[in-house]
Amino acid sequence: MKNVLYGKCVKCGKTYEATPDLTNCECGGILEITYDYDYIKTQLTKEKLAARTDRTMWRYRELLPIEETTEPTPLRVGWSPLYEEPRLAEQLGLKKLWVKDDGQNPTASLKDRASAMAVAKAREAGAKVIACSSTGNAASSLAGNAAAAGLKTYIFVPSRAPKGKVAQLMTFGANVISVQGSYEDTFELSKAAIDKWGWYNRNAAINPYLSEGKKTVSLEIMEQLNWEVPDYIAISVGDGCTIAGLWKGLKDLYAIGFIDKLPRLISAQAEGCCPLNRAIATGEDWYPMEENTLADSIAVGVPRNADKALVAIRESNGLVVNVSDEEIMAAQKLLGMTCGVFGEPAGVTGTAGVKKLCEQGVIGKDDTVVSVVTGNGLKDVANAIKACGEPISIPSDMDLLVKAFAEKGIVVD
Repeated sequence: MKNVLYGKCVKCGKTYEATPDLTNCECGGILEITYDYDYIKTQLTKEKLAARTDRTMWRYRELLPIEETTEPTPLRVGWSPLYEEPRLAEQLGLKKLWVKDDGQNPTASLKDRASAMAVAKAREAGAKVIACSSTGNAASSLAGNAAAAGLKTYIFVPSRAPKGKVAQLMTFGANVISVQGSYEDTFELSKAAIDKWGWYNRNAAINPYLSEGKKTVSLEIMEQLNWEVPDYIAISVGDGCTIAGLWKGLKDLYAIGFIDKLPRLISAQAEGCCPLNRAIATGEDWYPMEENTLADSIAVGVPRNADKALVAIRESNGLVVNVSDEEIMAAQKLLGMTCGVFGEPAGVTGTAGVKKLCEQGVIGKDDTVVSVVTGNGLKDVANAIKACGEPISIPSDMDLLVKAFAEKGIVVD
């Protein structure tokens, strides 16, 4: 890969050749893929990018750690819509607000970006089997992307994973292991199994290429905004890989001169599981928390990408905000009613955080914000119904309909 220099440990600084099966540093630290920006500048321009018809994450090949001969993965991953939302912006008291709906990806979450990268690197490594642990979305995205590429998967999920996500796994033909325990228990079993059988490792805490896939969400945001940098980008945070990838993509664009400044990040976590935000707020080292939130995709009490995530928040002079499950469900309904965007609880946590920061006066009326919705609401319909309520249920009787409208306070225009 002419565009890649090496993988570098974020803890000790040791460098490694960027082989397809690259994992953690011998010190246990996570590796960061380091690029040759001078070379990339000779290969990629804004004009060249604008002329491309490929509307997937692979349009950014020069900024991705793949061989020139590596073919794009089969599913259409990336180039999800970025909606400007003036009604919601006005309601929140913002100058401008955009919503990036990454629930439009093939398996309905941002995690498709990481899984597509995993499939591409597994192919380069000559692997036939990929495995991972996941709270749900990474699992379903890996299963779908691997199935399309003809690769076998072993996927470990905690027993609390929503049925919608488990249904995806089974439909995609994955070998699914539902672990009776926490996400930490799930991760440890997957790690032991991967070590025992030598499967290609899709776990984001171990495989440094996955955040490189996730970073494409920020590359898209900036291209879709015509390289005009917003004041803030908000995203939900669990194990830390996504916010780390988001920041890496922004720094890449800054390094090659595509943007002239960097936005501040907003790290949104659930109050019941916020080890990374707590570390930022207190200035102390992070330590484990209980996984006490309905937002299953970010219910990670032992974040495996803590180092990269904390650097991203601090380097960006970012904000941290914790939201209750009630605030998450309110944001789910608000996004649906004002934007027509249906996000799962973890997917809308970034928007819940933006709303809370606006109410607190932390984000000002002249600020511009992008909020990333990381997963589709159909992943977890039980909590969506809990957030929005049941429909009116009556026999086919007009008098009963009028009565039901009156009881609900519905005024018919």
